[in-house]
Amino acid sequence: MLVTRRGLLGGAMAGLPLLTMPSILRAAEPDLSALADLTSGTAPIGEVERRARIARAQGLMKANGIGAVLIEPGSSMIYFTGVRWGRSERLTVAVLPAEGEPCIVTPFFEEPSVRQTLGVPAEVRVWQEDENPLALVAGFIRDRKLAGRPIGIEETVRYFAVNGLARVLPAAKLVSANPVVRGCRMIKTAPEIALMQTATDVTIAAYRWTYPRIEKGMTPADIGALMNAATRKLGGDPEFALVLIGEAAAYPHGSRAPQVVADGQIVLMDCGCTVQGYQSDVSRTFVFGTPSAEHRKVWDHVRAGQATAFAAAKIGVPAGQVDDAVRRYYTSLGYGPGYRLPGLSHRTGHGIGLDGHEPVNLVHGETTPLAPGMCFSDEPGLYLPGKFGVRLEDCFHMTASGPKWFSTPPTSIDSPFG
Repeated sequence: MLVTRRGLLGGAMAGLPLLTMPSILRAAEPDLSALADLTSGTAPIGEVERRARIARAQGLMKANGIGAVLIEPGSSMIYFTGVRWGRSERLTVAVLPAEGEPCIVTPFFEEPSVRQTLGVPAEVRVWQEDENPLALVAGFIRDRKLAGRPIGIEETVRYFAVNGLARVLPAAKLVSANPVVRGCRMIKTAPEIALMQTATDVTIAAYRWTYPRIEKGMTPADIGALMNAATRKLGGDPEFALVLIGEAAAYPHGSRAPQVVADGQIVLMDCGCTVQGYQSDVSRTFVFGTPSAEHRKVWDHVRAGQATAFAAAKIGVPAGQVDDAVRRYYTSLGYGPGYRLPGLSHRTGHGIGLDGHEPVNLVHGETTPLAPGMCFSDEPGLYLPGKFGVRLEDCFHMTASGPKWFSTPPTSIDSPFG
């Protein structure tokens, strides 16, 4: 589980005394020097892989009667074209046609920069400041003789772009591109899974380095700084380091109340990184000092809940049934029912890949059947308001024979990192 990527680190640092974190990192530097880069052998996603993705997308377009798909900058544009770009009022888009090479539409003065990350053969059409970029999109669609077919809109495209396209192609039927984009991105290939495995390996190694260095009196920002420093040294790009101490752990995304490590306190860490853009997401909960009987009981219940989800994740089973299995188990223990507290107040898991949260989720009512290549977090936490919470999170990917862990869940509160 995570809140916001990248932005969370800044929030965790708010209010941190100016000398605290740098001094902690300076003290850690000799230890950091012993960490080795785990990512040096990773292969980035290349042209062959992206061509195959476009071919799969075009097959799905034809199967769903879609003539072209409109995509704005973000993970889906990276996925299909390699182009890494930001969104602004100056529109840059990719258009994937049902046949032939894609087209990138971008401002004239941005073309050289856009081409730097373009990873597939594509036509590039540029617009000047006094021109309408959607007119170029419409021109490409007409040139490819696709104007009579529905145009798919990737689900994150902004309204002004959709509205603008409708104005320049008034006869076009605009439809959801989810059958195409989700149909591709939900099913990870071997190169994608390899990058997610490396990202997870980095996060686990960073946890193991950080854990013995946690000291009494540390704040969440202190611990997060250590975790992120280790992640960087190991070759990952830190995405988030959520640290919740004591009662704050009873609230899945934490509390603004001051928190410091003390004897007998729960420490919940939810951390992840990227490797070549692909995400990890791992949570661990432990006690600084000696766990109480209640700590042990709830921790063991969460461990069993996580195993229940893993066992329920079978090929062909609707994703929502994984969440249902966990809630049945927790209800039998007296938690809930449903989302009530004390209990599990959020979904059991989310999809993961280029984005930390991707469709689909392991949540009640989700009917998408599990299929090989799908990747999920498994994080059925238990939260006791006013006391503490426990969350264990490991991700898995579906294989033809069932789920396979990216990271091995711990089996004891006394050995949270194996």
